[in-house]
Amino acid sequence: MPGQVGPISNEQEGLLGYLTQMRYVLKLTAYGLTPEQLRAAPSASPLSVGGLIKHCASTEENWLGTVRGEEQKADFAAYQQNFALADGETIDEVFARYDRIAEETEKTVAEIGDLNFSIPVDHSVPWNRPDLDHFTLRWILLHLIQETARHTGHADIIRESVDGGTAFPLMAAAEGWPETPWLKPWVKPG
Repeated sequence: MPGQVGPISNEQEGLLGYLTQMRYVLKLTAYGLTPEQLRAAPSASPLSVGGLIKHCASTEENWLGTVRGEEQKADFAAYQQNFALADGETIDEVFARYDRIAEETEKTVAEIGDLNFSIPVDHSVPWNRPDLDHFTLRWILLHLIQETARHTGHADIIRESVDGGTAFPLMAAAEGWPETPWLKPWVKPG
């Protein structure tokens, strides 16, 4: 996938295009890492590259359930577990799950076909605004882009702390871009 979202012909295509791009860039933060490096938490927080990717997949899945009107329960223990790869869990398994969730998001958005589609706000949790009665599908897609982009930034910092890899050199390596005077594809240290 190129470093930029391609041409878009309508708002729905644009929102899904940018969400797809953010998922891709987030997944690139794992490129070339060992299972140990995917679990590493080299900063003051417990965040890891693998855990952030897993969290974003879970977040998108939960919002998709909200769009479909499925009951969502605030479960702090499950929320915390979604920030870490479980023992024996591989990044390929997380990627496969994230890909399935992404397909479901695209399918659900296409089936609804209306970005103004109204979704009731759950007021039982403190982070939802009390002055809103409903979200729209548009709002949820924008929120997913924001959430994924925020955590991609976290993953970028963690990745750079693990082995010095940064976004565009990683993308260049993953996609086989040629070296230029201003961009060298990432090479595994050692």
